[in-house]
Amino acid sequence: MLIQIDQRGSLNIPAKIRRSLGIEKGSNFELEVAQGGDIILHPVEINRTVRLSSQGLNKLKEARESGRGILPDWLKNE
Repeated sequence: MLIQIDQRGSLNIPAKIRRSLGIEKGSNFELEVAQGGDIILHPVEINRTVRLSSQGLNKLKEARESGRGILPDWLKNE
């Protein structure tokens, strides 16, 4: 299949291939250039990370224990 790089340097993957691979808008990939120049895309999942100081962790603990407010599920589980 022949594809072309556009003016911005973007590569367009045909819709039929995206659908068959489950690639959606916002999907992330690691790009690897193999020996010989082959280009390989590896799908990756990006997970949010929250880093808090001791003071921030204490405030988060207090907030959880107070039962007031709603935290996102991903933050409740951190």
